[in-house]
Amino acid sequence: MSFWRVLLSIICPPLAVLDKGCGSIFIVFLLWLCGWVPGVIAALVILNNPKR
Repeated sequence: MSFWRVLLSIICPPLAVLDKGCGSIFIVFLLWLCGWVPGVIAALVILNNPKR
């Protein structure tokens, strides 16, 4: 996980997970609409997942 990805996930979480698939983008976008913090946490969890 690079510094720029972390920074982008703090600023705009859906943009940080663009290359992770449509489902990830949709989930992060919905959580981001519910609140900024859940979207950031979801984006960081998805980016930190070593299996993807």
